[in-house]
Amino acid sequence: MAKNKTTETEVNVFEFIESYVDSDQKKSDSHELIKLMSKWTGFEPKMWGPTIIGFGSYHYKYASGHEGDAPLLGFSPRKTQFSLYVYSQTEKSKRVLKDLGKYKMGKACIYFKKLSDINISVVEKLSEETIKYLNEHHECAFRN
Repeated sequence: MAKNKTTETEVNVFEFIESYVDSDQKKSDSHELIKLMSKWTGFEPKMWGPTIIGFGSYHYKYASGHEGDAPLLGFSPRKTQFSLYVYSQTEKSKRVLKDLGKYKMGKACIYFKKLSDINISVVEKLSEETIKYLNEHHECAFRN
């Protein structure tokens, strides 16, 4: 079975932001997301793979037998836009997305250009719903 590429690393999150992120706005937005996600999860940021900043973790196992660990919440300050990993396929999440702001949706990832394009209170609701969902469906390092 293939080894997961996205695993927790020892890379310093703040050094990553300084060396990888190329604009002051994106650096500022990254620091704000770290502050918010740390507050929402109770976890400090950790690097997952080469570019994902994650908070907490959970263990997943698919019917196929593939399993691994992933962050509860996370984001990546990619070159063209942010990738936000705070979404679960629940009815509540689907309802609140309409108020998120200016974004594009991937399969389980929200893309946006800058933090001011999206509604932070909606991101918080999506994050809370995702943590709740992961707690109910997976083995998590976060329990209410």
